[in-house]
Amino acid sequence: MTNMTERFDALVIGAGQAGPALAVRCAKQGLRTAIVERHRVGGTCINNGCVPTKTLIASARAAQVARQAGAFGVRIDAPIGIDMARVKARKDEIVDESRRSLREWLDGTRNLTIVEGHAVFTGAHRVRVGAIELEAPRIFINVGGRASIPDMPGLADVAYLNNARIMHVDQVPEHLLIVGGSYIGLEFAQMYRRFGSRVTVVETAPRLIGREDTDVSEAVESILRAEDIEIRLGATCLALERGDDGQVAMAVACSEGPPRLEGSHVLLATGRVPNTHDLGLQAAGVATDTRGYIVVDEGLSTNVEGIWALGDCNGRGAFTHTSWNDYEIVAANLFDGAARKVGERIPAYALFIDPPLGRVGMTHAQVQASGRPALAAKMPMSRVGRAREMGETLGFMKIVVAADTHEILGAAILGVHGDEVIHTVLEVMTARQPYTAFARGVRIHPTVSELLPTLLEALAPL
Repeated sequence: MTNMTERFDALVIGAGQAGPALAVRCAKQGLRTAIVERHRVGGTCINNGCVPTKTLIASARAAQVARQAGAFGVRIDAPIGIDMARVKARKDEIVDESRRSLREWLDGTRNLTIVEGHAVFTGAHRVRVGAIELEAPRIFINVGGRASIPDMPGLADVAYLNNARIMHVDQVPEHLLIVGGSYIGLEFAQMYRRFGSRVTVVETAPRLIGREDTDVSEAVESILRAEDIEIRLGATCLALERGDDGQVAMAVACSEGPPRLEGSHVLLATGRVPNTHDLGLQAAGVATDTRGYIVVDEGLSTNVEGIWALGDCNGRGAFTHTSWNDYEIVAANLFDGAARKVGERIPAYALFIDPPLGRVGMTHAQVQASGRPALAAKMPMSRVGRAREMGETLGFMKIVVAADTHEILGAAILGVHGDEVIHTVLEVMTARQPYTAFARGVRIHPTVSELLPTLLEALAPL
């Protein structure tokens, strides 16, 4: 049977963060547009990333606040319990509403067609979806990524979890073993400990979240250990096997602690890989690097004219907000006459444990390695009045600036509201203003942000 061919002006592959907005923008610009999605609209963020995990974190925090109510003079005359089925149901309701809202937006956009199925390139500007072939002079790839599966002996013999599978759990695991001591793993570690699970984090590196400065890693480790989360660092020769009574056994050769762990569940949080393996990119001539990420230039164009790659699949960012910014760059350059570049983006992200870590720009270690003369300052959160009033004084704020130009090079805020306060620093950096721009604004008291000028008063050579 001959495939039916449909021709469009623009084709978007993948309905994650960047795809829907770009498809709608193309349609509103008068381009006959199609968006292809093989599973569920919303991508990782809505279905098994930001939206559900932060919803679960909110439930876990509510439990923790209830447990600590007595310290605030609030009496709860009953033990704190977790209804995990209701926790999951609440998460599902919020995810479903987010996905439904996105689908209604797409369905209600004129000039836009939704094609359900798996897209495979058959040529530079031709894609097959089932029995249909789609052609377009402009193709935007937004296929995202998935959890990487480590080469670990015994993995095939156990029913392991990843960030997607754990979304279906509706009971509190007795003992959750987490492989990976970075952002995803640590968020789930604290979350499930607060739900009542015993939690052990196993990390092959000598410290947690190795991309951060050592003091940040050590402070995060201290915060998690204080909640009775077990942490095994420097683990080598990891292996899994089915243990007794349905348990999962893990072999770990660490410098301290027993060489074997046993838990009820195991969560793999060992990074992400791009969803480019089954796109047929070779047929389109689209180049990828050794890890499978699509190679793009500063405008997010691939090596094939008329094909762009946005979001996690291009290796230029690993967050929902960087994917959205990819959309902004491509749309502005195509339709607004701009010349925006992905290299102009200032790195910013957060670790959503409690208290959260807000990060922007370079770490102190990166600045030191660059050899650039710099000034730095650090302040414990215990000096922040708002933090003391809230009873949340863990963590610190620190910042590093260029000694010559006074531009802010980077900052870390590990503390209450750190994920929000960091944007104050980001906005000054985005405006290309010196750190002295903080000085003139009158800040609201009592807030965490009001202490940023005081932090900067302590700048000294790094």
